[in-house]
Amino acid sequence: MEIQNRWLWRHAMGIALAVSVGLSLAGCESAGYRRQVQRPTQSSEEKNIVIEESSSQEEEILEGISQMTPEGPEYERLKDLPVPETEAAPEYYRVGVEHETVAKLQERLMELGFMDNDEPTEYYGAVTQAAVKSFQRQNNLAQDGIVGPSTWQAIMDPGAKYYAVGNGDQGDDIQRIQSRLYELGYLATEDLVTGNFGDKTQEAVLKLQEVNNIEQDGRVGRQTMNLLYSEEIKPNMLVYGDRSEVVQAAQVRLKTLGYLTTEPDGAYGLDTSIALKQFQSRNDLVVDGYLGPSTRAVLNSPDATPNGMSLGDQGDSVQRVQELLSKYGYLSSANVTGYYGEVTETAVKNFQKNNSLSSDGSVGMQTMAKLTGSDVRRSTGGTAAGGSGSSGGKAGSSSSGGSSGAKGGAGTLISIASSKIGCPYVYGAKGPNSFDCSGFVYWCLNQAGVKQSYITSSGWRSVGKYTKITSFNNLQAGDIIVVSGHVGIVAGGGTVIDASSSNGRVVHRSLGSWWRNSFICGWRIFG
Repeated sequence: MEIQNRWLWRHAMGIALAVSVGLSLAGCESAGYRRQVQRPTQSSEEKNIVIEESSSQEEEILEGISQMTPEGPEYERLKDLPVPETEAAPEYYRVGVEHETVAKLQERLMELGFMDNDEPTEYYGAVTQAAVKSFQRQNNLAQDGIVGPSTWQAIMDPGAKYYAVGNGDQGDDIQRIQSRLYELGYLATEDLVTGNFGDKTQEAVLKLQEVNNIEQDGRVGRQTMNLLYSEEIKPNMLVYGDRSEVVQAAQVRLKTLGYLTTEPDGAYGLDTSIALKQFQSRNDLVVDGYLGPSTRAVLNSPDATPNGMSLGDQGDSVQRVQELLSKYGYLSSANVTGYYGEVTETAVKNFQKNNSLSSDGSVGMQTMAKLTGSDVRRSTGGTAAGGSGSSGGKAGSSSSGGSSGAKGGAGTLISIASSKIGCPYVYGAKGPNSFDCSGFVYWCLNQAGVKQSYITSSGWRSVGKYTKITSFNNLQAGDIIVVSGHVGIVAGGGTVIDASSSNGRVVHRSLGSWWRNSFICGWRIFG
């Protein structure tokens, strides 16, 4: 049947081609004839003559076309003409479907804010499925992630509403929003990142809207969503005098790390300010006493440097420790000076011995925890002075934590990026085994020895730290390319490596027209 259909198609094409050529020739001849005559007007009789001439010519052409059969000469000449084969669009789109119309679907989902901006593909993967589920949830459709006729019609409807969520909604997208609220300091603790939009999340959204002077409705719609990932976002910068659950969560962590000498109460007072500044100093942060996103990120990191004081240190934190030592009878009040000298070191050693701790004369996490705890053993004798000197050097010193420059180069960065090709795309993930676009760039740069803090794709527009590339044609291997709502690593040879939402994974692909048309800028990290 298929062979017969193809033969019939070719037969029809042959006839159409012959008729077209013949009529073109006839038309040229007739036109030439008319130009030669150049009659100003034609009577109805003359018009009829022209029509009859044209009709007779067409009939002669058609009569000259012999009937084409598989055995005839026309068949042999035309049998190798290509037969167009366009696959019909599927009735239902689900994970695994590949069709050119999937790109149209992804593009529409991006327009409506349900999917991160990226170069559309023809593959319907897990990320597309998640975006469809969010759309279905918002439009009261069955949340199966399958695009049938009703879902397709709703998505393509010119009146389709932009992405919006509020109290009572739940899903992976809610979890991503909560993660961002936590990063910005609006959610107090990471355990509130649950995927369920409840009262705490609503309060956090309202606070964000208040701080950023936008409509306070407690919902995340177009304006709030765009703001969440823009460079204009104002984080919840907690300062002296503030009181909240966010402050209390930070105090608990500061106490665990040995910085806070009082009990957490949620009030940002003098003790919290001193502890925070000491923490910032020991963790190579700007010492400003502000509890902002960058400080919170390091504070809650497992790599946070705990407090440590030893011979030669000085400052408010030292004075707080001396006050506690004096309170429990280990140090004379006259020696509460803010300077960690030999007398303070001896007092610390005595405290450690009396409280069953390693006696090294330095105040670390264990010593601070005991000193600020409720079961402290008071001194049973006088405060010892002098001693054998420093024990183990200056534990309070801190290394710079690496240079902001690069240990490797463009080749190293591309090699690291290539090693992650195929890893899944997960919104908000920063590695090592799953990424979103900005998390992928962040992880790769730091692995390559470039000390770069995490910033969103929007933030990469104005990072300012590196050499800015303003022409798409000037990009080279190792550059960071920034396009509208997306970021990747230029791999050379007209290619890019990026964490792609439309592909659902880290990919190595061509820097095609989509990238050129969406190009904002590039950043040269090396050289």
